[in-house]
Amino acid sequence: MSQPDRQEPTDQQSPEPPRIGVYVCHCGGNISDVVDVEEVVQAVAGLPGVAVARREMFMCSDAGQQGIADDIRDHGLNRIVVAACSPSLHELTFRRTLSRAGLNPYLYEHANIREQVSWCSKSDPKGATDKAIRLVGASIAKARLLRPLEPIRVDARGHVAVIGGGVSGLRAALDLAKCDLKVSLIEQSPFLGGRLAQLDRVYPDGDDARGLLDRLMGEVLQNSRIAIYTSAEVSDASGYVGNFHLRVSQNPRGIDKNLPEDKVQAAIEACPESVESEFDHGLVRRKAIYRAYAGCCPATAVIDWQLCTRCGKCFEAVGGEGIVLDAEPEEITLDVGAVVMATGFDLYQPRQGEYGYGDLPGVITLPQLIRLLDKTGPTDGILQWNGRPVRNVCFIHCVGSRQAAGIHEPGPDGRLNEYCSRVCCTATLQAALEIKEHFSNVNVFDFYQDIRTYGRGHEQIYEDACSRGVIFFRYRAEEPPVVSAAETGPEDPLLVRVRDTLTFGEELDVLADLVVLSVGMTPRNIANLVEMFKLPRSADGFLQEVHPKLRPVESAVEGVFLAGACQSPMDVTESCAAASAAAAKAAALLGKGTIELDPFVASVDLDRCCGEGKCVEECKHRNAITVVENRDNGGKPARQARVNPALCNGCGMCVAVCPHGAIQVEGWRLDQFESMVDAIVADYP
Repeated sequence: MSQPDRQEPTDQQSPEPPRIGVYVCHCGGNISDVVDVEEVVQAVAGLPGVAVARREMFMCSDAGQQGIADDIRDHGLNRIVVAACSPSLHELTFRRTLSRAGLNPYLYEHANIREQVSWCSKSDPKGATDKAIRLVGASIAKARLLRPLEPIRVDARGHVAVIGGGVSGLRAALDLAKCDLKVSLIEQSPFLGGRLAQLDRVYPDGDDARGLLDRLMGEVLQNSRIAIYTSAEVSDASGYVGNFHLRVSQNPRGIDKNLPEDKVQAAIEACPESVESEFDHGLVRRKAIYRAYAGCCPATAVIDWQLCTRCGKCFEAVGGEGIVLDAEPEEITLDVGAVVMATGFDLYQPRQGEYGYGDLPGVITLPQLIRLLDKTGPTDGILQWNGRPVRNVCFIHCVGSRQAAGIHEPGPDGRLNEYCSRVCCTATLQAALEIKEHFSNVNVFDFYQDIRTYGRGHEQIYEDACSRGVIFFRYRAEEPPVVSAAETGPEDPLLVRVRDTLTFGEELDVLADLVVLSVGMTPRNIANLVEMFKLPRSADGFLQEVHPKLRPVESAVEGVFLAGACQSPMDVTESCAAASAAAAKAAALLGKGTIELDPFVASVDLDRCCGEGKCVEECKHRNAITVVENRDNGGKPARQARVNPALCNGCGMCVAVCPHGAIQVEGWRLDQFESMVDAIVADYP
């Protein structure tokens, strides 16, 4: 793996004395309504190195940017300081302005006097102005010590790994392939489709879920740029943006794809081992040789190696051909430029006894009900339970979502699911409508805290459910419904008791044949991937994006993107939109063949470094810093640290632990910090 190209900065400052241009923005009143902008300009205009000091209504405007460029040309400016809003909004804007004017873009410093001053100090204009002067003064002090830097250039492979073969992964893979990128689609289970394959209809239009999935999978299968790896997991990951190295372990299917269908069925029938079907959420059992569902992709049956005892009965049933029981996993290596995480979500698993789940027959989850209503499901779409027709169905919302301390018990990880899973309300109402449409004699009762049908067309589903006769009860979170065995006899096995706020707290009893728990989404257990890629997680356990609005599909790890419900609860529409966004970001990143990264990374002073390795011990990013054997001028062996700039994120941990001061972070060197501190506490006119 080649090292990124970086030109090491020299230890000397620019030979020219600093000529600093300082520009203070009014931000249309966001700043100037609190901060006396003119006073700030006057206070810093006489500081050492300041050649120009101006104020502008909107520095980010074309006129504001052009003014900077003109001053660079007319006044020979070689450092620029802008005091304005957050650097996350416009720092890049002003760096580009410097580049267009012929100045190194890293000879720029940004002072945030909106979020850090005016917005948080509206009641104290005098104090805000003083604070703004000190922040701008600190930025000027740092600017005097800025050095020209060059971006890090990384060769980028035109190959993307998409981890996850559900609807998000399929959408992302197809979009990437259409951008002329090679794609490796890695799916942990033996079949593609994920959760969408388990659905019958998807709201709000009632589209056939399997039809949508078949169309998407068909396009993926026909695209020669997409390589599909099912029953596969990433076992190791290394490298950096543009050059990730993945090791993938793929289990064999064990069944020849050309084995005739009658022999496949004979092998399935001969298999003595069975387990609850994860596809049907435990409603039926499947064999160790199985297909998830009719029409699954790939169509070839597979052997569940964890369940299979290798008894050989399947082998005998097919006459010794087409089944390989001693097949070994295959190790595959992939070199890719970017990674799209489309690992999906898990369904909340109710605790034993939660609303009677696991204790009372007839208490099931919404995903189980959806499989019962599916015409390809265990009951061929007939609504029955234990062989008997269903007359009364009760839905209970927010099971595993919107949990509160003191009311709900934390999960195995000690975490409460305080978030709303967003899709459950509409999915529950959709299921209630399907029951009313196909089984008009069935009574449907809905127990909810709040109805949250937030999407386009979703409110209509709620209104339709009301008009079709679904009966609603509202409960308070601290007084959830209580489910127990009815004492009226076997025909009414369950009783749901609720204190209904719609009837001003009246306690009501409802008899039910089925109690359906509307379970929420929970983060997928992907601890191994999180550790390999050093991905941050949010407080609720989902993968964390850089910014929910400005960078919603980018992770903090350069070159790793997020798609779908791995980052938060999403429905199919939102998951596909996020997947397309992630694919677009990855394609834009890799499209030029090279990637430019900011040079704010650790840099080693080889004259000071003696290779103790404390920096390596403290570094949180594998292989960002290594200690290598070197030869000094005397020919004696020497150990010295080396930084891979594409892996370093400039956190500064290494700077803090180096006993010799041999390592610094470019753009935030210690002398720059010290000068800023001095400027903060200095006296100003």
